[in-house]
Amino acid sequence: MRVVVGMSGGVDSSLAATLLAEQGHEVVGVTLKLWPCAELDGGFTKPDACCSPTETRDARAVAVGRGIAHYVVDAEDAFRAAVVEDFLDGYARGETPSPCVRCNETVKFGTLWEHARALGAERVGTGHYARIARVGERIALRRSADAAKDQTWFLCTLSQEQLAVAEFPVGAMSKDEVRAAARTRGLSTADKDESMDLCFLGTGGVGELLRRERPEAFRPGVIRHLDGRVVGEHRGLGAHTVGQRKGLGIAGAGEPLFVAAIDRERNELLVGPRAALEIRQLRLRACTWHLAPPGPEGLRCVVRPRHRSAPLPAQVQRDGEDAVLLLDRPVLRPAPGQVCAIYDPADDLCLGGGWIG
Repeated sequence: MRVVVGMSGGVDSSLAATLLAEQGHEVVGVTLKLWPCAELDGGFTKPDACCSPTETRDARAVAVGRGIAHYVVDAEDAFRAAVVEDFLDGYARGETPSPCVRCNETVKFGTLWEHARALGAERVGTGHYARIARVGERIALRRSADAAKDQTWFLCTLSQEQLAVAEFPVGAMSKDEVRAAARTRGLSTADKDESMDLCFLGTGGVGELLRRERPEAFRPGVIRHLDGRVVGEHRGLGAHTVGQRKGLGIAGAGEPLFVAAIDRERNELLVGPRAALEIRQLRLRACTWHLAPPGPEGLRCVVRPRHRSAPLPAQVQRDGEDAVLLLDRPVLRPAPGQVCAIYDPADDLCLGGGWIG
C-alpha cells in the first residue's frame, strides 16, 4: 500500500515514515512548505520552524537514507488562508484561536491528503502521538501510550473521512522509545530538539504579527471593572485574552484582576476578580463527533478545554451542531476560540470536540 507521510524534519515524523516502510508499505515523504521562514523568501529565519530550510534538509536526508521518495510541496497559500487568516481574525474578534488544530484539519489532513491522492496513495501518516480505535462502524482517537506527549487534543476535530485514512505509527510509543528506535536505525534526527512555537511567528511573537497584519485590533480603549468602574486603559484588544492577569497595567486596583470578557463592539476590556471567571457551563460550537453524538439524556465524559489541562468530569448535551458542557465543579472560564476535546469517562477514547464560544 502506498502511504504519504508528512515529514517535518523532526524525529517523530522521521520514525513514522521509517516504521511504515519497514511494515512493507511504499512510503512517499512529503514536506509541506507552509510559511516564508527563510530570508530569501522575504520572511524571517527560524531554524527550528517545521518548514524552514534546515528542517526540510533533515527530512530529505532521512528519506534518502531509508530509500524513501521525498517531495517538497508549496502549501503557503492554503496555510495562510485556512490557518493564519483564521488566527488573525480570531484575535481581532477578541478570541484566542487554536491554529495547530486548524492546521491538522485543513492542511495536514486536507491539503496533504489531496496531494497524497494525486500520488496514488491510500493513506496519510504523521508523527502525532495518538492512536486509532475502531468502535463498530465508527472511528475514534485513542490517547497515546505516552500520556505526557498525547496529541489527541490537536486532532479532535478530524472527520470520520480523515480518520479513516490516518496512520499514527508512533502513537503506541513513548518519546524515549521513539528516540531510542530512531538511534537504533541511525536516523540523523534521533536527538533533535523539539520545535515548540507556532511556525509563523517571528521573534516578536503574536503581538508583532497582529500589529502588522491587523492594526485595527490595537485601538486603545478603557479597561472596565465588572462593577462598572473604569480602572485603566488597554493598548488594543488584540493584546489580551480571557483569563489573563499579567500585563494589564492595573496593579494598583487593590485586588488581583483578570480579564473576564472582551467587548469588541465597545472596544473595552472587562476585568474582575478570579471568582468572576468561574463557570459550571460551557458552550461548544461546530462540534465533531467521532462516535454517536449524545442522545437526549446527554453523555457522561471528561473534557480538556486546553491541551495540557487536567480532565474535567462533565455531562455533555447536544444542541444542534453545538454542545453544552455541564461541569461537575467550577473552573476558570477558558478563552473563546480555543478548542475543547471530549473524552470518555475513562479518559481513553477521544469522542470529538468543538470550539469554545
